[in-house]
Amino acid sequence: MQSDDIVWDTLGNKQFCSFKIKTKTQNFCRNEFNITGLCNRSSCPLANSQYATIKEEKGQCYLYMKAIERAAFPNRLWERVRLSKNYEKALEEIDENLIYWPRFIRHKCKQRFTKITQYLIRIRKLTLKRQRKLVPLSKKVERREKRREEKALIAAQLDNAIEKELLERLKKETYGDIYNFPIHAFDKALQQQEAESESDSDTERNEEKEEVMDSNKREFVEVDESDLSDFEDMDKLGTSSEEEEEAPSSEEEEGERNGQPKSKGKAPLKGPVRRKRPYIEIEYEQETELLSKSKAT
Repeated sequence: MQSDDIVWDTLGNKQFCSFKIKTKTQNFCRNEFNITGLCNRSSCPLANSQYATIKEEKGQCYLYMKAIERAAFPNRLWERVRLSKNYEKALEEIDENLIYWPRFIRHKCKQRFTKITQYLIRIRKLTLKRQRKLVPLSKKVERREKRREEKALIAAQLDNAIEKELLERLKKETYGDIYNFPIHAFDKALQQQEAESESDSDTERNEEKEEVMDSNKREFVEVDESDLSDFEDMDKLGTSSEEEEEAPSSEEEEGERNGQPKSKGKAPLKGPVRRKRPYIEIEYEQETELLSKSKAT
């Protein structure tokens, strides 16, 4: 029959264990069923016949339980229970399955389950985010590609130079009428020549338009004579009004001398014939008291 104390005396304390990792401060355990990761009597899965732990497999949490009744059957030593993805329901399931177990194991199983759920949530968030993918590149491949690009560039420049030289000779008709050029190259050269001629014509048109615009910047504007005639009429109106004011005053003096009052009237304006303008009515006030006194005497 298995005795937990004998197993711990053999493995624990200062004895040898393949799962033990010794450090200066504390000893750790690498066994996958260890509930805390520490090497001590209460958390050792080998020295405890009644033991329980939480494991995660492909994003799913499971509760593993070991009982003393199945110690004689290694293939059925651990019982696995699948836990719900809901956190609260999973804690209830742990309580139901470990209802008569020690409080230490029940508490450590819940603590391990919370840690596993936290890092699963963190993994999901990181996978949803955009991540940088580092792609290794060998120096040999980079050098090879660089040499190929340089060779291709030199070949392209050489082909362009040969094509330009042949086109110039074609224009100058150095070889007469005998040519073995491919048709597509000849058509391409004609299209380029047409495009250049069109661009030159467009630039010339734009320059001509700019010159015309520059020449049209300074202009001579003709003044309308009607505006000037209006100003002249206003001046004449001012002078005529002054003459009219002087005329009635002289008539009044003559009337007083002769003893006959002068009737009101408008004196005709002197000067050349002017254009018709809006009718202007002018009123004059005269003192009649002096005239009545003169008549009484």
